[in-house]
Amino acid sequence: MSTPHIQSETFAFLRDLEQNNYREWFQEHKARYQAAHENVIAVAEEIMTRMSEHDHLVHRSGKQMLFRIYRDVRFSKDKSPYKSHFSGRMKRATPYLRGGYYFRLGPGQSMMAGGFFSPNPEDLKRIRTEIADDAMPLREIIAEEHFQAHFGELSGEGVKTAPKGFDKTHPDIDLIRKKQFIARRTFTDKEVLSPDFLDELEDAFLALRPYFDYMSELLTTDGNGQRISYPES
Repeated sequence: MSTPHIQSETFAFLRDLEQNNYREWFQEHKARYQAAHENVIAVAEEIMTRMSEHDHLVHRSGKQMLFRIYRDVRFSKDKSPYKSHFSGRMKRATPYLRGGYYFRLGPGQSMMAGGFFSPNPEDLKRIRTEIADDAMPLREIIAEEHFQAHFGELSGEGVKTAPKGFDKTHPDIDLIRKKQFIARRTFTDKEVLSPDFLDELEDAFLALRPYFDYMSELLTTDGNGQRISYPES
């Protein structure tokens, strides 16, 4: 059996959807949507299978991994009812494994990312305090060749100067001021439609592991290095 890959017809449907983003057109082309959806489900299932060999993940089917194509327009000025991409995520299992893997596939929009998009206040303070005490372990991870090859640097929003309680002249203020700690990479349409795309996506996800392992250790221990106990679910 051949390895699933994103088909050109899937991107053709998404391009047409972007130009005809209304319910009547979508209903008339429902069969094309279903074919594109099944294509991405197969790709999602393949990446879940591959990553499960490297990491302990919450198991989901390809369909369960994907977000709905329907947009939530309640608080948006853009009332287009559909997304012009497919996206999904894989969650690491148990409270002791932090971080998650995200991907988005669509013409001119394809990317993957992982990290901490909206840490709760306790986690955010723990991360910032650790960086202020010793940023070298994190800096070594994000400077590592495999990480650099895919991501270059950590991205994400931050405060303008310094968080409350931290010195704005601290030498590591560039990391301390972050509110999000995200590694992100974009892909061209040519890359996504290549039969080798899943190999590249898998390698990018694997480049996150040292970062995830560092953050997992940090966020599951207290300031004295003692392991935090979580109730069993």
